[in-house]
Order: sequence, then C-alpha cells, then structure tokens
Amino acid sequence: MTTLGLIGSGKIGGTVARLAVSAGYDVVLSNSRGPETLAGLVDELGPRARAATPVEAAAAGDLVVVTIPLAAYRSVPVEPLAGKIVIDTNNYYPQRDGQIAELDDESTTTSELLQRHLPTSKVVKAFNNIYFKHLLALPRPAGATDRSALAIAGDDPAAKATVTTFLDALGYDTVDAGPLAEGWRFQRDTAAYAHLYSRNPDTWEGEKPVDAATVRAALAAARRYADLP
Repeated sequence: MTTLGLIGSGKIGGTVARLAVSAGYDVVLSNSRGPETLAGLVDELGPRARAATPVEAAAAGDLVVVTIPLAAYRSVPVEPLAGKIVIDTNNYYPQRDGQIAELDDESTTTSELLQRHLPTSKVVKAFNNIYFKHLLALPRPAGATDRSALAIAGDDPAAKATVTTFLDALGYDTVDAGPLAEGWRFQRDTAAYAHLYSRNPDTWEGEKPVDAATVRAALAAARRYADLP
C-alpha cells in the first residue's frame, strides 16, 4: 500500500499524515471545509501530499484514516470505501458530539457505529488514545528499546495485520485488543487512554515511551464507565 487517504486533517490526521510521508507514503488529505483550506499543510508535507474532497480521498487511499468528530461519522462516504481498510480514530465526547444513547448505555462502541455505517469496509480502531504531540514525538525504529506500542481493535484479522504493518512503518509496535466490541478498553478516560503516554498525566505535558506489556496491562485494567467510581 502506497497511498493513505485522510478524511479529516486536524491534529491527529495531520500528525498521521506527517508520519506517513516520512515513512514513504503518499497522502491525500481532506476535511469538511474544502481542499483550499489545506494548502499550508500540503506545502509543509511536500510533493507526496495533495488535498482533495473526502470522497476523493476515500477513493484514492489504499488505506484510509477517518479522523473527524464522532457526531459527523454519518458524513463519511460509503461507496468509495467499499472493500477498503478504514482506520477509525474516534472518541465520544458528549459535550462536543451530543448524547448518543447507545454509547451512554455502553451497548456499542464508537468504532462499531462507524462499521455499521460502512458495512462493506473493514474498520480498525487506532490512534484514538494518544495525544497528537506524543504521537509525533514517540516513533522509534523497529527493535529500539524505547519503542512505544499502540492498541488496535478490529473484527477482520487481515485488516488488523495490515494496520499493524502500517504502524510499524510509522515507528510503533502494536497490541491487539481484540474485536471492535473491545475497543472500549482504550476509549476516553480508561487506563489505556492518552495519559498513559504522558510524563505528567494531569497536564499531558511531555511524552513517555510505553511498551507493549504496559499497554496490555492498561487494557486489562480497563473498567466500563458504569463501573467507575
């Protein structure tokens, strides 16, 4: 796979694009405001990057990252993503997204909502539990003693293998948390959320390498919102 499509090009999307270009991928960026608003980012990324509409980015990508506010997930184009692997970075913030009953009662997860919207795609949850500054700062070569790991979840083993290869190219090891239904284990405010990679968990200042064993332990320690104090 040589081309990464991005539906959403904000802090996480822009950071993933930077890492992908450094790893030798071409990137096609998009957002809800139009390609012209991405001119500065495209110039920064260089000749491997171009801006497009979400439909065009979805069609162009061999692998596609959806990184938009959860409330907008139904705007993700369906047909251009048929048969493709889609990486979902979404988190649920009710104050931003409004109340979503299925997430409030924990009968489903954010990535399962996107998978339902994209029935012919293969959704893999990733990048949702790390602060964008730490994501940019922590990549390391394969085999490095201070290499960090990121959690993923998905229902298709081959899709998860592809995302694992992609993360490896970006500089990260991978921990498989299981199917999409287990994606709650690294959602907002769990033990495996963004503070895990922070030297100061209260402010998220300063990145901290986190190995696979630490991620696994954090996933195992996760508690449902209903079970939190």
